[in-house]
Amino acid sequence: MFGSKKSQQPAPLDKGPLGGTALSLAQHLLTVGIDGKAGFDSAEEIAQAALRDHPGDPERAVDAIVSQHRKLAGAAGFVTGLGGFVTMIVALPANVLGFYVLSTRMAAAIAAVRGYNLRDETTRTALLLTLVGADSDDLLKKAGVVSTGRLANLATRQLPPTALMVVNKAVGFRLISQVSDKLLTKLGKGIPFAGGVIGAGIDAFLITRTAKVAKKEFPPAARVLQQGS
Repeated sequence: MFGSKKSQQPAPLDKGPLGGTALSLAQHLLTVGIDGKAGFDSAEEIAQAALRDHPGDPERAVDAIVSQHRKLAGAAGFVTGLGGFVTMIVALPANVLGFYVLSTRMAAAIAAVRGYNLRDETTRTALLLTLVGADSDDLLKKAGVVSTGRLANLATRQLPPTALMVVNKAVGFRLISQVSDKLLTKLGKGIPFAGGVIGAGIDAFLITRTAKVAKKEFPPAARVLQQGS
């Protein structure tokens, strides 16, 4: 399970010129990606729509959510619907920021379908960790939080606000550090005709990878609670 370790000092995550940007990125992914904003549907709305389309079959609803977000990630210009939000964090290009917002909403919608409370702060932090995939355990360790299982286990526990802030900031740092690599893979977008296809394919691949993490880390909540009892 998860617990805080006071002996581990997360100072490297709290200091430096990018500290504010990292935390701001994490907070905006939570508020926009999960809660929605200015015409950008919330994760809960996406989950409920998928469940209405697939009554009695939550796993088909999950597959529909993944398919929907894969198409959005591959479509050029989807971030324009976010309005002023994409200009709030000038350190990140709008297309990359929009991709992270979509990924956050998709993971949260999957979790909502499977019975998790998206208003719970610990659950929200656990959802952010799906964006960093296999790096989640490393980030939890650096933040002074011990992980011994799925992110769903973290979602069922209550961490103090200070610990959640440190983990959120750690995720923000990791995403920012990945931006340069992601942009390099998108250089093909500057090639006429082929560029758009390459960029769309990369985004679709990356969001599919995030979907696999979310589906694995957030099994049905009732099953997680039963295993923990």
